[in-house]
Amino acid sequence: MAAARRARGTTPRNPLLNDRLADRLVSTLVAYISGHGFGHAVRTLALLNAVADLRPDLPIVIRAGIPAWLVEKTARPSIRLEPLDADTGAVQHGSLHVDVGETVRRAVQFMTGRRGAAGTPDWPRRVDDEVRALERLRAGCVVADLPPLGIAAGHAAGLPTVAFGNFTWDWIYRAYPGGAALADTIGRIYADADLALRLPMWGGFETMTDVEDVPLVARVSARSRDEVRRAFGWPLDTPLVLPSFGGFGIRTPDLDRLARLDGYHVLVPDLSTPGGASLLAPTGSLLPLDETRMYAMGFRYEDVVHAVDVVVSKPGYGIISECAANGTALLYTSRGDFAEYPVLVQAMPDLLRARFIDQETLFTGNWQASLDAVLAEPAPPPPRLDGATVAAHRLLRIRG
Repeated sequence: MAAARRARGTTPRNPLLNDRLADRLVSTLVAYISGHGFGHAVRTLALLNAVADLRPDLPIVIRAGIPAWLVEKTARPSIRLEPLDADTGAVQHGSLHVDVGETVRRAVQFMTGRRGAAGTPDWPRRVDDEVRALERLRAGCVVADLPPLGIAAGHAAGLPTVAFGNFTWDWIYRAYPGGAALADTIGRIYADADLALRLPMWGGFETMTDVEDVPLVARVSARSRDEVRRAFGWPLDTPLVLPSFGGFGIRTPDLDRLARLDGYHVLVPDLSTPGGASLLAPTGSLLPLDETRMYAMGFRYEDVVHAVDVVVSKPGYGIISECAANGTALLYTSRGDFAEYPVLVQAMPDLLRARFIDQETLFTGNWQASLDAVLAEPAPPPPRLDGATVAAHRLLRIRG
């Protein structure tokens, strides 16, 4: 299987593509991004920013259901967003629990359901709509992380089409009861990708013929630890802890217990008291983090990750790579029925200091022993972090 997936050079499989490349040197790069979680969006934006730095004249359009503010605050000026539901991802109830049955049902509906009085199949109509969008945008290349719709549309439009990510949705859905037929359908679509740029901590990719591994793509802070702490009035000599659970939220940990941690301060973004009151002032070991103010001051999330000593989170590509890139330890909990969870757990020791905390201990706020233990671990050698630049050069080569 490894031999079947090895790279076969930079020429797309469709020979008609070569005749069109000369006309597409300034045509648009179109990116499709899964709307499931920030990790896909953050790393694809890092890739697109690297492309824009190499080719400032190149128009770049994102077609995805990702937050507009994320693009506005982190993307280069040549990158713009066109909102689109590109996939259904995984259905979650909070940050740590997956509804497996509903996840499969929605994905099947998206890929095979029918709509309209004439009973037009959803999927062919979706692909046709995207082909027209690519024509309107004068697209010259498609990259997808990793909605099947992006691969299908790019292939149908006769464009160089690149998969980008660390896991494939056919691999994810195949692990779920009732997901095998859906996985087969997605696998056939993925087989039409001209190239797959595979990130570390990967799973899947069996159906893709040309696969190339690239280093970590991660946001690296350009600020010093002390600069960030001084800007927010945080202590310089006390370990800081950042809870980070993405856009899905979690049940609030016991804040009274966290406020009594010995020797730590805990930043509390997007957390509130049980009565719903915002934590606007320091309380014991708790310090507020206003992300709106953070961006207004010119700081970014990776600056905060770099400034703290430990992040507490569920394991995902985005937070693992960001902690590894910024020398920050990770205290992680289980994240429900995700196929990628054991892959991520296995990979973490080579990338960063990491330690497991069970959900009962997480929510009771009894973090003291776990924080002490993870900070006592030796740090592994820093990983290679030029994946965005490597992938950007490869994208530009495949588009001509």
